[in-house]
Amino acid sequence: MSAIQVSRIHFFLGHSAPIYTVADAGDQHHFFSGSGDGMVVRWDADHPDWGERVAQLPNSVYAMLAIPETSWLVVGHNYEGIHLIDWQERKEVRSLKLGTGAIYDIQRVGSDLLVADGQGCVHVIDYPGWSVRHVIRHSTDRARCLAVEPALGHLAVGYSDRHVRVYSLKDYSLLHDWQAHENSVFAVHYLPGTTILLTGSRDARIKSWDGAAGYAPLLQVNAHLLAVNNFVSTPDGKHFVTCSQDKTIKLWKSSDLRLLKVIDKARHNGHQSSVNKALWMPKQDMLITASDDRSLAGWKIEHLNDPST
Repeated sequence: MSAIQVSRIHFFLGHSAPIYTVADAGDQHHFFSGSGDGMVVRWDADHPDWGERVAQLPNSVYAMLAIPETSWLVVGHNYEGIHLIDWQERKEVRSLKLGTGAIYDIQRVGSDLLVADGQGCVHVIDYPGWSVRHVIRHSTDRARCLAVEPALGHLAVGYSDRHVRVYSLKDYSLLHDWQAHENSVFAVHYLPGTTILLTGSRDARIKSWDGAAGYAPLLQVNAHLLAVNNFVSTPDGKHFVTCSQDKTIKLWKSSDLRLLKVIDKARHNGHQSSVNKALWMPKQDMLITASDDRSLAGWKIEHLNDPST
C-alpha cells in the first residue's frame, strides 16, 4: 500500500432510504442524488447542509442523468420508465414509460439517451423528440450498466446473464458478446484516454479487456468480498475507485490494477452498508459516495501524484 492519505470531510444527510445513484449537475459545484424513497436531492458539494429536494417520485430511483446546458434532469424510475424533471421549477416536464422493468443506467451520446432496464433492453431515446427510436435486446436478463467509448464508437453493456455485449454507436448493431464473469455484471467503465474496458461483478472481481483487440482479456483481480457496484476514474485517468456491497471503497492504479487504498468504516469513518455509486467532483478534488446507509460521503484523497502511486 502507498502513503496516500484519505479523510472524510463531509456527510450529506437527508434521505430516508438507501441511496442508489448520484449525478453530476454539470456546474462544477453541485450534484444530484436519488434513493429508494423516490426522493431526488440537489446538493452543494462545499456545503453539505444545503441540500434541496427537487423531485419526489413514488418508487425507487436507480439512475439519473443531468442535461448540463439546461435545468433538466432525466430520472430513471422503478417500473415507470424515465421522467424529465426541471429541477429549478421542481416539476416534471415529460415522462416516458419503457415496459415494466426498473431503469438501472442512463447515458447520453449526442442527441440519444441510452436507457438500460430490467427486461434486458437498452432503449435509444431521441432526446429532443422524447421518443423511442430503437430498442437493443439480446438478453432477457437485466441490462445493468452502460459505458461509452467515443474513439472506438462502442457502447458496452453489462448484463445479469454474466455477459458483456458491445454495440456500435453508429447503428447499435452487436459487435462483441462474451461471458465476462461468473455472476451478474454490475459495472462497466472505459478508462479515460484508452480503449481498455473495466468490468465489475457480483462475483466480487474486476477484469480489464482490450477494446482495440476485440476485447481480449488483460488482467483480473479478486477485488472485494462482495459485489463490485461501480467504477469512477480520477480526472487524469491514472487511478480509479470501486464501490462495493462489502461496505468498502477501494482506490486502484489504472495501469496494472494495483490496489492502493482501502476506505472503510473502521479506519476512515466510512459507510456502514453497501456503497452503491461514486462521483468525482474535480473542482473540489473530492470523491462523493452513496450508500445503503442513507448517507453520502465526501472524501479528500491526497498524495495521488506521489511517484509510488
